[in-house]
Amino acid sequence: MMESNTMTIGCDLGDKYTQVCVLDQLGNVLEKTRIRTTRTSVEKYFMKRARLRVVLEVGVHSRWTSELLEDLGHEVIVANPRQVKLIYARKSKDDVADAEVLARLGRVDVKLLAPIRHREKKAQIDLVAIRARDALVQARTKLVNGVRGFVKSFGHRLPSCTAESFHQKTRQAVPVELVGNLTSLFEMIEALTTRIRQYDKAIEQVARASYPETEILRQVGGVGPLTALTFVLTLEQPARFTKSRRVPAFLGLCPKRDQTGETDKQLGITKAGDQYLRRLLVTSAHYILGPFGPDADLRRWGLKLAERGGKNAKKRAIVATARKLAVLLHRLWVTGEVYEPIGYTEKYRRAQIPAGDQRLSFHDRPPPDPTLLQGRTCPPPLETPDHV
Repeated sequence: MMESNTMTIGCDLGDKYTQVCVLDQLGNVLEKTRIRTTRTSVEKYFMKRARLRVVLEVGVHSRWTSELLEDLGHEVIVANPRQVKLIYARKSKDDVADAEVLARLGRVDVKLLAPIRHREKKAQIDLVAIRARDALVQARTKLVNGVRGFVKSFGHRLPSCTAESFHQKTRQAVPVELVGNLTSLFEMIEALTTRIRQYDKAIEQVARASYPETEILRQVGGVGPLTALTFVLTLEQPARFTKSRRVPAFLGLCPKRDQTGETDKQLGITKAGDQYLRRLLVTSAHYILGPFGPDADLRRWGLKLAERGGKNAKKRAIVATARKLAVLLHRLWVTGEVYEPIGYTEKYRRAQIPAGDQRLSFHDRPPPDPTLLQGRTCPPPLETPDHV
């Protein structure tokens, strides 16, 4: 950490301009200005200044800006705006005021900003392929839904099929009067499907070549190369979490809390963290509890939960299974052990819980020696689980 007599600068990063507020050692405003959000402008403004504490908000430009400022010798704090109510919940909010709030919070106590750290550059590059594939999938889904809607408006219905086979199995069912107008859409859907398959092959190659730990996660039925690689790249370091049960909270799969006195409301999940990985885990949970899911402790547990009845029993069981799956994947990643679908939980429980102590589940046990993961040494835990 820097000395208390060091100046603090708050930067509210905009797409074109960045608002800057400079505070002296006593908290007095020395300067308020704005600079262009470009490498040249940022480097020109900060390169001649002595070492400072610079506070930024996480965003599109925060990665390269923080890297540039650290290369110039400054201490950079990247704030999580979702955790700072003074920023996102103000009644009178503007970029100039936000820059000053960031600077003052960074001057008083860095922990008030719930600081995050960015992923390593290689992990971020590999994630771009996954995000690009998702963009293509969403575009294909919109086109498929559009074609079905156009046909339905003329009193016809296209047969049910997967999105991958849509251009093959439904083209012949299109009414004759619409064939000419929908041909280009079918060609685009086919082209997107081809590109998505290319991404699938590339993602699997990257997972096998650069991230062998994904093979450990793929032992669980319903977890393929896409989900495994996204899980590894999003968490990046398994030792960041001292307990596997903390992973679901990081991914927004745990319920919100609104408790006061004797009132403790039942609320939905927080939906914090990485939205795409959470969606993949929920998709895996659907498969695990679906008709083709392999028999496993996780499947039996989820189905038993769904049988409790109630209007939303199935939905809650899906989310609960996704939450438990996140814990399981992290545990397998840390230990590197062979996964046994039936009896895994009980086996681990007997191996870890001391005699006479039957109240603690295996999730409450401290993680085993991280060097068990194929001889690879994990780094020490980070100060915060926040990560983008």
